[in-house]
Amino acid sequence: MLRFETAIGECGLRWSEAGITRVYLPRMPSEAPAGEPPAFVREAVKAIAALFDGEPRDLREVVLDCSAVPEFHARVYAALREVGPGELCTYGDLARAVDAPNGAQAVGRAMGSNPFPIVVPCHRVLSSTGALHGFSAPGGIVTKRRMLEIERAPGFTQQSLFA
Repeated sequence: MLRFETAIGECGLRWSEAGITRVYLPRMPSEAPAGEPPAFVREAVKAIAALFDGEPRDLREVVLDCSAVPEFHARVYAALREVGPGELCTYGDLARAVDAPNGAQAVGRAMGSNPFPIVVPCHRVLSSTGALHGFSAPGGIVTKRRMLEIERAPGFTQQSLFA
């Protein structure tokens, strides 16, 4: 694992030859650092750190290795990666995008086990009422709101006073 500092604290990445296998936000497991990371990992670190520094970055260029992810989850993650910075969708929107029109709850479970937080931008997913729900990353809903503010998503363009 490669650990790196960001504006929200120490984060980490695991990878294979095929791509990133896991993104850790603060509160990650203790693990010895891996050897020298390949170029695609170093680029992912730069992009993630820039996003947390307030740059509205699109992390679609970060290569993921979804080989250990259930097939349905991989489809949901791929569909969500098409939702750009500052854009929002609902669990139902994603369910329809993966041809599972009644699968909003299954999409929610996929989001809850997302091994690639921020890179697979689960912070861009809202409930059908537009409410902020289900963000398991450190800081929970406060972090989700902050990410949407950084990206200047509709309804989130003014920073919270009490975040």
